[in-house]
Amino acid sequence: MSIPTEAGHVHQATDTHCPYCALQCGITLEPTPDAGEPVKLSGRNFETNGGALCRKGYSAARLLRHAERLDTPLLRHPDGGFSPIGWDEALDMVAQRAAGIRAKHGADAVAVFGAGGLTNEKAYQLGKFARLALGTSRIDYNGRFCMSSAATAGNRAFGLDRGLPFPLADLDGASMILMLGSNVADTMPPFVRHLEGARTSGGLVVVDPRRSATAELCANGAGWHLQPTPASDLQLLLGLAHVLLGESLVDHEYLARRTNGLGALRSSLAQWWPERVESATGVPAGEIRRTARALALAARAAKSGGGPVYILTGRGVEQHANGTDTTTAAINLALLLGLPGTTAGGFGTITGQGNGQGGREHGQKCDQLPGYRKITDPAHREHVAKVWGVAPETIPGPGVPATELLHTLGRERGARMLMVHGSNPALSSPDASRVIVGLRRLDFVVVCDFFLSETAAEAHLVLPVLQWAEEEGTMTNLEGRVLRRRAALEAPEMARNELWILAELARRLDSPGTFSPEAREVFEELRLASAGGLADYSGIDWDDLDAGAAVYWPCSPAQPVSREPGRRSGTPRLFLERFSHPDGRAVIVPVHHAALPEAAHQPGMVSLVTGRLLEHYQTGTQTRRVAELHAAAPEALLEIHPATALAHGIAEGQRVALANGRGRMVARARLTAGIRLDTVFLPFHFAGANNANLLTPALVDPLSAMPEFKHVPVSLYPLGDES
Repeated sequence: MSIPTEAGHVHQATDTHCPYCALQCGITLEPTPDAGEPVKLSGRNFETNGGALCRKGYSAARLLRHAERLDTPLLRHPDGGFSPIGWDEALDMVAQRAAGIRAKHGADAVAVFGAGGLTNEKAYQLGKFARLALGTSRIDYNGRFCMSSAATAGNRAFGLDRGLPFPLADLDGASMILMLGSNVADTMPPFVRHLEGARTSGGLVVVDPRRSATAELCANGAGWHLQPTPASDLQLLLGLAHVLLGESLVDHEYLARRTNGLGALRSSLAQWWPERVESATGVPAGEIRRTARALALAARAAKSGGGPVYILTGRGVEQHANGTDTTTAAINLALLLGLPGTTAGGFGTITGQGNGQGGREHGQKCDQLPGYRKITDPAHREHVAKVWGVAPETIPGPGVPATELLHTLGRERGARMLMVHGSNPALSSPDASRVIVGLRRLDFVVVCDFFLSETAAEAHLVLPVLQWAEEEGTMTNLEGRVLRRRAALEAPEMARNELWILAELARRLDSPGTFSPEAREVFEELRLASAGGLADYSGIDWDDLDAGAAVYWPCSPAQPVSREPGRRSGTPRLFLERFSHPDGRAVIVPVHHAALPEAAHQPGMVSLVTGRLLEHYQTGTQTRRVAELHAAAPEALLEIHPATALAHGIAEGQRVALANGRGRMVARARLTAGIRLDTVFLPFHFAGANNANLLTPALVDPLSAMPEFKHVPVSLYPLGDES
């Protein structure tokens, strides 16, 4: 490991991981004589990326000494401007405001909003801080917007949620992969190398209303693309399952031995014959039968030594008001084929944020304690309370999920103060204008960030924190593999680690328990708190991770950990012997399609789908500040079919207003035949009038509280013909 110099450069190479998506691609940071960049960044031969990086990853180091980097605490003036203040003054202010608001309005008047990009240690300490130092139940995080439906579906089907219950490299030899609602070719390009086996076999099947970059990978005999209407993935999956059962293509032996619930599923699928599904989805009945039969044939061959078969889902399936049921339907399909928990393939969900997996395991969620423990379970509360050194009744009960928390800011029974860590809800939240209004109603807003995001711009106090190459800690990637994040250079003099910030605030608030500013010490406590839980980290040793050990949770002390290169430890493949329900069986949960309130269109309206671009990440707080990424995608472009554009009087490059009952945003038209006539697409990385989430509804899944981001009826109005 390298030692940072006083000038912020490194003496020798440092191996760490990319700061962006959940692939957590391996990178190396090396000394550089370039005064404009503190380190030279290159890809290294790590299993998820094989040395390759995307444009975002290659350019990540340019943000470390960016001119807009926050390097001192900032206090808002009454006129809206900011001025620097010292750390003691800033932290005293936060503690005093929190204590005062708590005394006047109750502990739940102070809320905390976290992120799926925080290290495991910061996520853990943030949840502990909220519940002990603030005494509030009001904590949730932005992972509620991107993984909660998949997590809920996985827990009820398998008894445990881990995005990929197998190493990503297992996909390499696949003969067939059904991918629903994920555009990995743009969102995590190094992932594509793991699809080559399925492409070579002609078995890559992509489901997406757009002919995305991932759907293009199916061309030239590599597979096929199914292009359903937005929000009809559930019906499509029900139709595929109907064919499997109707034509007796399921794995009867597996179902009898390893699952419960087949009888109820059979009756629930009776009405979803392919011709009816075609009328609901626009996917031809022949393609539905072709896909179901191909899956069954490939699964049968896999059990006789052929390449495995996988069903993968992403946000396009999950970010709906029925996202849990849709993901459940995909799991049911995999179970009918006899895939999960076997070497013949499986089901997985592609986690998005860098620590989207670890971030949802250790206490940021409103209903959860570390180790994936339930906050309502007395035994779980007792275990965590013992580790924290408090009585179980000290720990508050469950809070409210993200959308409700953010949309009630400043209202009766809503929060009066908000602390935001590593997130930008002013852009990322559904019906974003309501969140901005709520932020402005609050008595006090504190944002911890390294750039002045749109949310930070609304804060009363902004605290500058470390970037990824300046901090120690651990991350958990989309496979459930725990990784070491290493510091390679010193941070700006006035920036601070959030562990230190939380420890200092806890001291000022006379919090019970202990709060360490050191990542390794927090990790050791996390291990104890997670011991025996579903996400058990207790057998993972910091020194083993430093040595490069490949350790997957759950990992108890009884499981030996190997440092041998290429040797996996812990539980790289889940469910091989049993699922995590008490009887060891998976649960087939019948799901039913119901019309969604937001589905109704007025004449002339189209369905808006939101998503990501190759060049940008999340709300663009980082990537919009990288010159070449911004130049490649400087604004939101509205993807629209030429025939739809003609019907609305819209020309290529023309500015278009999109509007519905929630708001109005403006984007420039980009005509493409790769999208359905009834659908338009917008990226969600942009701010101001370019913010797509001004249009998205606060409609949420009743089980997961995941918002509806992927099906929004909008009207289109051409504004002008300037290019």
